[in-house]
Amino acid sequence: MNPNRSTDGSDKPPFSRVLLVGLDGATFDVFKPLMDRGLMPELKSLVDGGTSGPLESTKPPITPAAWTTFMTGKGPGKHGIIDFLRYDPTRHDLSFNNNQKISQKTIWQILSDKNRKVGSINVPMTFPPEPVNGFMISGFDTPPGEDFTYPRELQAELLAKYPDYTHEKKWERRASGGDELFARNLAYIEHSFDRGYDLARFCGEKYGWDVMMVLFKLVDNLQHKAWRYIDERTRDRNPARRDMTIDCLCKLDIVLGKLRRFAEEHNATMLMMSDHGHGSLDGKAQPNLLLNQWGYLALRSQPARAMTRAQVWWRRFMKSRNGSPVGHPSRLDHDLAIDWPRTRACVLHAGIYGFLYINLKGRQPDGIGLVDPADFEPLRNEIKEKLLRAKCKDRDGKEMTIFPEVYTTEELYGCSRGEYPWMPDLLLAPADGLAVVKKIRGRSLVRWVPLSRLEGTHRLDGIFVSYGPNIGAGGTIRANLADLAPTILAGLGERVPKDMDGRVLREIFAEPVRVQYEPPTERKVEEAEPVLTGEQMEEVAKRLGDLGYLD
Repeated sequence: MNPNRSTDGSDKPPFSRVLLVGLDGATFDVFKPLMDRGLMPELKSLVDGGTSGPLESTKPPITPAAWTTFMTGKGPGKHGIIDFLRYDPTRHDLSFNNNQKISQKTIWQILSDKNRKVGSINVPMTFPPEPVNGFMISGFDTPPGEDFTYPRELQAELLAKYPDYTHEKKWERRASGGDELFARNLAYIEHSFDRGYDLARFCGEKYGWDVMMVLFKLVDNLQHKAWRYIDERTRDRNPARRDMTIDCLCKLDIVLGKLRRFAEEHNATMLMMSDHGHGSLDGKAQPNLLLNQWGYLALRSQPARAMTRAQVWWRRFMKSRNGSPVGHPSRLDHDLAIDWPRTRACVLHAGIYGFLYINLKGRQPDGIGLVDPADFEPLRNEIKEKLLRAKCKDRDGKEMTIFPEVYTTEELYGCSRGEYPWMPDLLLAPADGLAVVKKIRGRSLVRWVPLSRLEGTHRLDGIFVSYGPNIGAGGTIRANLADLAPTILAGLGERVPKDMDGRVLREIFAEPVRVQYEPPTERKVEEAEPVLTGEQMEEVAKRLGDLGYLD
């Protein structure tokens, strides 16, 4: 049999069109019990009628690294994105990652080069939006006041159609808000589900599409903020909010049904995925406290630390419009007030994992670097071994390992700091239920979160569901985020770049699929990187901080 023969007997590739549905942070740990209870019938229909299973995320399982891996079919060792922030050791500052800092071609560029019509709606790491053969609406990491669509005229149409369209909406908190405010937050999330569907239909009909993606970011926000109404330990403490949260997910299920019917109208295969899973945030690990106790990290005096915090809050209060670039050096001192000439190692930023840098002579600026290059490897190994042995007491008083895995860049990503100077010297992977923070608060190695204030954080396994023409029914699979891009290309009958890390998911197809490869091509970023004002920087930082990404 012809390996590219479809089920109607014609010599066509398995995919005619592809509708990609991103559910940021979605997990079968939450969805399956609801499916079993009959509360998410549309999702159950997709699972039963297609091939599905867990989708392994990146390490760390964080939004920018994960969605960039999906878009490129390559891991962080090739595309260079591991967090929202990037440390520049030569300038000794932090900046925000964005689309222009992705070093590899994305699926949107690859397909555009092959004359395929593409559309991308709300996917993180697509700001600034770039010219494609179709359209692009950038995601929640878009700074305020910046253009967020390609083509540019689409933005005016969206704002006319949706006057309240914004990337800046955060979960509202107010001491006196109560159930009314909670309900309002959920109503906004439900509205975002409906809008995502409307955008897909509107833009798809306006521009046409071979491959189109719509991403529902607020699935992640909902779990971050309402996890205690999902978690089996705490959900029955407030039955009203538990039921409201479940109802919100049921509204998502209704939209998934609309998207399935939209895909069927266009004879499209539907591929659904999440960038990572979700679970409880039980505690916040403080590796900088350990580094301080061990003598690797020196802090300035208590008054100096208080002054640093005061300066941070003053800048936020003033919302200065002084045109400061994103990489304002003071970001390194947020809540730490590091004494750099006496510091040998520090976790400079954290995104679920901790990203530890050694203060190396010749790499960091003059007057800061402390560690002689000959001492780098012995020091790195020494710190790694100490971190792997670091213990604390869990909620029940039992001893636990704080960092079960500590990686070097070379072993985890297969690249060197020479290739990507911003990559950390060590990556600290905390135990499930913990997230790393760079701040130091108190004297506990892990700051346990009271169950009454339990929130959510990321887990490694997300979800994958494939459904539609030429997809096997009732199948199960374990896949990786990097597998999606090569699978889309092969399913469309296009050649797959040889250097993609992911594999073609042959198991999802009802009949064998032919896979052909081609040499990779370099990505060229033609436009200059946008320079953000201090106010824009603070707004994006607050948006990310509201979800706990910049603690």
